Amino acid sequence: MAGTEYVTLATKLYVDGDARQRATDSLRSLINNEIGDLEVSVDLSIRDDDFPDVTLEGEDRVVAANVLREEFGEIPDDLERGETYVGTLESWDEDGFVLDAGQPVRIPADELGLGPGTPEQIRDRFGLVQHMPLRFVYGDEDVAGDAEEDGDAPAVSRLADDERDRLYDWTRGDGRLTVNSATRAEVRATLNRAGHAQDYVTVERLGLLEQSVVCTEDTDPPGLLASVGQYLPAELRCVVP
Repeated sequence: MAGTEYVTLATKLYVDGDARQRATDSLRSLINNEIGDLEVSVDLSIRDDDFPDVTLEGEDRVVAANVLREEFGEIPDDLERGETYVGTLESWDEDGFVLDAGQPVRIPADELGLGPGTPEQIRDRFGLVQHMPLRFVYGDEDVAGDAEEDGDAPAVSRLADDERDRLYDWTRGDGRLTVNSATRAEVRATLNRAGHAQDYVTVERLGLLEQSVVCTEDTDPPGLLASVGQYLPAELRCVVP
């Protein structure tokens, strides 16, 4: 349609019931915070695979679409070799990670680039929760090696360098608690209600429903997890420096 921009955001909305409505409302607010001052109308819908579709119309639709792509990442119709995308952590096994980027993308264990250990051990060490958005390079030719000229060789993907750097930075800080299945506001409210307002610096939004609690220097991340875990119907993981 002329005069319309479409963006599929690279963050999932996978909760049900009242939590789904709260998450949808939260996403609308986040979108409005990013592009509310632009001349654009917004229509939001959720795909069957839980990724949000945003339809934009108006004078500033192209600018608005680019702002949302920058803020959330985009799930494209097709993936091109050597390009960087965002996918959500779908599953993991002894062979590596599988990301959902609108289609399954496997990151082999030796292309994670996060140090020694099995994929499960790496997930534990860096506090990675399911559905967390991760940047990756699709079918990087430097990784693919001797690809056949006809292009039929399987594409081998890897985590992006800036993603590896971000995760390594986490292990050099004061510790973190990573949470899924809850909005940033819900995590902050839970921490405060549980009496931990002084035990964290901030809550960083990783995705719509994935958050990283940055602990203070004196906070023990496993102790914080044990204290608030009963209040959050979520997966929680620690990053212990």
